[in-house]
Amino acid sequence: MSILIKRRKVDNEHRRFQEKWKLAYFFTEIRNQCVCLICNDTVAVFKEFNIRRHYKTKHAIFDELMGEERIEKLVQLESILIEQERFFSTIRQSSENATKASFEVATLIAKHCKPFTDGEFIKDCVMKMVENICPEKMHEFASVCLARSTVACRIKEISSDIKRQLETKGAEFEFFSLACDESTDGSDSTQLLIFLRGVDRNMNVIEELLELQSLKGQTTGTDLFRSLCSAMDDMKLSWNKVTGIITDGAPPMADEDGGLATLVCNKVREEGGEAVKLHCIIHQEVLCAKHLRYEHVMKPVITAINSIRSKAQCHHQFQQYLLDIQAEYGDVVYHNDVSWLSRGSALHHFYCLKEEIGPFLASKGQLMAELSDPVWLADLGFLVDITRHLNALNTSLQGEKAVVSQLYSHIKAFETKLQLFQKHLLQTPPNAAHFPLLQEAMTSLPQNSAAAQMRKYAADVASLAGEFQQLLQEFAAIEKEITLFSSPFSVRPDDAPDHLQMELIELQCDVECRSRHQQLPLVDFYRRLDLSRFRQMRTFAMRMLSLFGSTYLCEKTFSVLNFNKNCVRTRLSDSHLRDILRIKTTVFEPDLAFLL
Repeated sequence: MSILIKRRKVDNEHRRFQEKWKLAYFFTEIRNQCVCLICNDTVAVFKEFNIRRHYKTKHAIFDELMGEERIEKLVQLESILIEQERFFSTIRQSSENATKASFEVATLIAKHCKPFTDGEFIKDCVMKMVENICPEKMHEFASVCLARSTVACRIKEISSDIKRQLETKGAEFEFFSLACDESTDGSDSTQLLIFLRGVDRNMNVIEELLELQSLKGQTTGTDLFRSLCSAMDDMKLSWNKVTGIITDGAPPMADEDGGLATLVCNKVREEGGEAVKLHCIIHQEVLCAKHLRYEHVMKPVITAINSIRSKAQCHHQFQQYLLDIQAEYGDVVYHNDVSWLSRGSALHHFYCLKEEIGPFLASKGQLMAELSDPVWLADLGFLVDITRHLNALNTSLQGEKAVVSQLYSHIKAFETKLQLFQKHLLQTPPNAAHFPLLQEAMTSLPQNSAAAQMRKYAADVASLAGEFQQLLQEFAAIEKEITLFSSPFSVRPDDAPDHLQMELIELQCDVECRSRHQQLPLVDFYRRLDLSRFRQMRTFAMRMLSLFGSTYLCEKTFSVLNFNKNCVRTRLSDSHLRDILRIKTTVFEPDLAFLL
C-alpha cells in the first residue's frame, strides 16, 4: 500500500500546480500529501520535478492513454484509492466502537456493583443473542473485550477520567464543604470516606466523592487529618474556600482538642478562610431517639422477635400461622441498632401482631406475661407512636443535595410538634390524637391510672425536646445565618452581619425581588440577584449553599462499600474499591471521546 512519510504543508502555489498536472501525471492530494494514483506511493516533496521524475521512471507506459481513455483511467484509479481509504476507516471505526462498548459495559458493572468477572458472562449472553438474531454481526461483537483484567483496567480509566473532571470543576468552586465518616469494611480495614459539596459562581451545587482513604494504622484525629490533607492536595483544592466540615460526632472526628473537625477549622483559619464544624443532623436525631430508652418495653419485644426468627422451623411455622389467619403482616422484623429506621418497623410490626404472637409463643411454652399487662401495652403504644414520628423526621432529613436551611427547618418543626404533643397530653381530658396506638391502649386502663400515665408520657416528650435542644447547639449557633439565608425579607437589618446590612436593606425595599422570592425556589432566587447590586448577598448565599447538613452521602456510600466488599470479595483491593465507589456515586458522565 502507500508508504507513509513526513507530512508537509502544501502552499497555494503547490495546489495550483496540482490542479495543472493532475490529469497529466495521475497525482492527487490526500491529507496534505501528494499521492500517486497508480502505485499509491507518496512523493516526498510536492514539486513539479519530483512528480515528473516519479511518473517518467515508473509509469511512462500510461502516456499511451489519450483523451477520454486517460480521464476514465484517472477516475478509476481515484475510486480505487477512495475505496481503500474507506476500508481502513471502517476497520478503525469498528475497533473504536468495540472499545467504546467495552467502556460502557465496564461502567454498568461498576454502577451495579457486579464482580469484574461478570464481563465475560455478559459477553457470552450477548454472543448467544447475536447468534440467533443477527449472526452476520458475530465478528463485530466478538471483538468487544470484557475479560476480568480488561474490565478492571476500564473501570480504573473511567475513575481517573471522573477524577479529572472533578479536578477541573473544583477549580471553579467559589466555596465547598466537607463530609467525613470512617467505618470498617468486610476485611476489617478502616476506610475514611470524604465527600465535598461545592458551589460555583452560578450557584450550581455538586456533591462528589473526594477520596476513599484506607487507614492501615491508628485512626486518631491527626491520622484522619493527614489523610484529608493528602486528598485535598491531590485534587488541588484551596483550603481558604472551605466553609465547613460535618462528621458523625465520634471522638476522633469531633474532639475539641485534636479531632478532625477542629484541625480542619484551624487549617482553614491559617489559610485566611473561616469554616464551621457541624455534627450530622441525622446522627443527632438518632441519638435523641435513643434517649427514650424504654428498656422495659424494648427488651421483651426483641426477645420475642429473636425467639421466633432465630430457629428456622419456628420461623416457618409462625409465617404459616399468620398466613392461615390472614394477619395484617406476614412476619415480624428484626431490630438493628445500626439501621436508622429498623426500630420503628420492628415495633410497629410487633404491635400489629401482638394478638397473634402471644398464643404462638404460648404454644411453644414461652409465655409473654407483658402482653396481658395494660400498662405495658400502653407504654408499647406510646413508644410505637413516638418512634413513628421520629422515623418520619429521619426520612425527611435524608436525601442528596439537601440545603442546610431545609434540614434545620425540619428539626425546628419537630421541636414545635413536641411542644404540641406535651400540651395535648397534659390537657384534661388528655388529647392523644397524634398517638393513635396509645389512645387505643389507654381504653383498658382506669381513668385515674390513665391520667397518671399521660403525665408520664408528657414528661418523656418534654425530656426528648430538651435533648434535641442540647444536641443541636452547633446548628443553633448558626441559626441567624440560616434564617437570613432562607428568609431575608423577615430579618431586621440590625440582626444581619455588618457587611450585609446595606445590601439587605436594598433587597428588602426592592418590590420585584420580594415578589421573586415568593415565586422562585430559594437557589433560583439568589441566582437571579443582580451581581452588581447584591455581590455580598450572593457570596453569603453561596457559602450557605455549600454547607453539608448531614453525612447521609457517607452512610449511603458505606452501604455500597459493604455490598461490594462482601464475604466473597474480601480481596478486592482498596484502589479498585475506590474506583467503583467513584463511578457509583458520581454525577459526571465518562468522557469516552477522551478515553478512546
